[in-house]
Amino acid sequence: MARIYEGQRSPSAELMGSEFVSFDEERGELTTRFTPPPSFASPRGAVQGGLIAGFLDEVMGGALLAVTEAKFGEEGIRLPLNLDMNLTFLRMVPLETITAKGRVVKAGKRVAYLEGELLDSEGQVLARATSTALPTPLPGRET
Repeated sequence: MARIYEGQRSPSAELMGSEFVSFDEERGELTTRFTPPPSFASPRGAVQGGLIAGFLDEVMGGALLAVTEAKFGEEGIRLPLNLDMNLTFLRMVPLETITAKGRVVKAGKRVAYLEGELLDSEGQVLARATSTALPTPLPGRET
């Protein structure tokens, strides 16, 4: 198995300081750490809201990659094409290493339901998101 979700999946993941932590196949949950660069700061000194959405989008998408690879093998890997994303900000996200958890709530052939959360170093939830997405093949692997 390629375990594609363990590496950098995109240039944006690298920009966000993404680091694979673990994948729980039974829960369909991917855990990633992000270390936001200083350039992600808002005027308040915390991570800007749109960039918080990027962290959550990345970890939820990674969860779909991981679940489809675990279930169908490398040829079955699917990327989400988001139909919507709902985001709730609970606390300011500090410019320090944070943990992100992304889960696949349900993944059908045509639609996937995803959720994610960002946690600070003490485990407090900073932001939550849900997404409805279309699972699509990796570019160059249309099946």
